[in-house]
Amino acid sequence: MSDRLARIALMRLAEPGDALMGGLVASLGAQAVVERVRAGRPDPALVRLLTGNDGDDGGGAGGSVGDGGAGENDRAGRGAGGTGGGGHDAGGDDAGGSREERIAGRLRRAFASWSARLEPADPRRDLAEGERNGARLVIPGDPEWPTQLDDLGRARPYALWLHGDADLRFSCLRSVALVGSRAATPYGAHVAAEFGAGLSGRGWTVVSGGAYGVDGAAHRGALAGDAPTVAVLACGVDVAYPSAHHQLFTAVRAHGVLVSECPPGSHPTRPRFLIRNRLIAALSRGTVVVEAAVRSGALSTARHALSLNRVLGAVPGPVTSETSAGCHRLIRQGAAVCVTTPEEAIELTGALGADLAREPHGPVLPRDELEPETRRVLETVPARGGAGPAAIAVAAGVGMDTALACLGALAAAGYIERVSRGWRLRPEGPRSPSGR
Repeated sequence: MSDRLARIALMRLAEPGDALMGGLVASLGAQAVVERVRAGRPDPALVRLLTGNDGDDGGGAGGSVGDGGAGENDRAGRGAGGTGGGGHDAGGDDAGGSREERIAGRLRRAFASWSARLEPADPRRDLAEGERNGARLVIPGDPEWPTQLDDLGRARPYALWLHGDADLRFSCLRSVALVGSRAATPYGAHVAAEFGAGLSGRGWTVVSGGAYGVDGAAHRGALAGDAPTVAVLACGVDVAYPSAHHQLFTAVRAHGVLVSECPPGSHPTRPRFLIRNRLIAALSRGTVVVEAAVRSGALSTARHALSLNRVLGAVPGPVTSETSAGCHRLIRQGAAVCVTTPEEAIELTGALGADLAREPHGPVLPRDELEPETRRVLETVPARGGAGPAAIAVAAGVGMDTALACLGALAAAGYIERVSRGWRLRPEGPRSPSGR
């Protein structure tokens, strides 16, 4: 069995993000793991390998599997609301034994589950079915494989199914993840669409999850620009979930790419939604939370981004809105940077000093362009009645000659007018340059 077919089989055997399976694949390779699972019970050498006691520092797997069955990234994943270890925990009869006994118990339970799934698995059929539907498989080492996914460590996907015209690796070189609540308010949907269109119009790829609410609005906004958009699904790329987004996914395939680590025909589950959030965070250079409540699943993407050392931004909303309370908490805790425009999102995720957003300024008024002495004289001219040049000079703190010169210039520009009692402001303000 080739490495490609072995990885397709692994997608049937283990749930995405399973740290135990990830550790074995990193140490032994996909083909060897499939053969070990087919052989049945794990041998003691696997326990020594996963605990780092094989004399080879974990065989290049990035360290040993701890009692919780996860490396550093996987612990962050569980803290973010995901399952992290793929469901094979340290519970059961082995919970009170030594560390090696606990891992051995987890391996026995995992192998029993994987063996049951291996029997009906047919990787050649999956590959043929995926290609027949227009999808393609990419694995680590392929030209289209995004190398930033290596930051996930043991939680790195075994392979990815892609369906769409865009090149995933190239698209993610300049990308921002836009995430938020499925039950988005009109404000959240509007901001997500504006950000999506603004980023895509400036050549930045929008990465999101294809769900209702903020995700869908972000994709639709991105489709209005020139850059591709990437939708990371919690189901197979041939399954339209939610079904109401069938047309949206069709548009994404034509101007972007659908991404999934699940085999063809797979339907979404709640753990898969949470686990796939790590891919959204890892694929992009930074994440912006557009709208999220305190318990929103979008915050798991934010925590994955932080654990992967990606930049994090959050869009503020009304302080009375519960759907923005999660964004406000991220900003208040200093975990996220306040972001209010697509330009600020690009500044946050772009090259240091090269993608700076313009500082906002108020409108420039005609009097802002006056000389300082002329402006002081203008400030002392009354709006009603009138005042003579001497009174104006004293109030402005300038000499009589300066006051007269400034009054003449102000009168010519239409700021003031002469009346019986001296000078006063023109009610209609200064004249336009055309004189109208």
